[in-house]
Amino acid sequence: MPAAKRAKKATRAKKSTKAVTPPATKSILLVDDDAEIIESMRTILEAKGYVVLVARDGSQGVAVAERENPDLVVLDMMMPKRSGFLVLEKLRREYDHPIRIIMVTANEGNRHRAYAEMLGVDDYIRKPFAMDRLLESVQKLLS
Repeated sequence: MPAAKRAKKATRAKKSTKAVTPPATKSILLVDDDAEIIESMRTILEAKGYVVLVARDGSQGVAVAERENPDLVVLDMMMPKRSGFLVLEKLRREYDHPIRIIMVTANEGNRHRAYAEMLGVDDYIRKPFAMDRLLESVQKLLS
């Protein structure tokens, strides 16, 4: 094989061995007292490559958010120990940087939605919801 051809082949081989840096993995904190809903959301989000953190009540949700610094929080409205509204208010008031928050609830009232929006929620999803609806919101807020 001529030297020029060998050099060209070696150059192609070098190009193909370059490592491609994957995009940074985003973390999502799920705060809900319903184990079935948590597992459904976790399964879908992990399948899409997100790191999923879980808290089973509002107080635990605040503690995990402060410790882990997630990129996004999916927050149930009605929970033991601390409501979703109190968690939302605390995260908005005390967080160093803006955190994306989606509130999920079975509550039908528009008054609750208006209050969540006043506190600064990024999206509000009523239960039951299609997981596609959640994914759409997550992807939009994290892009």
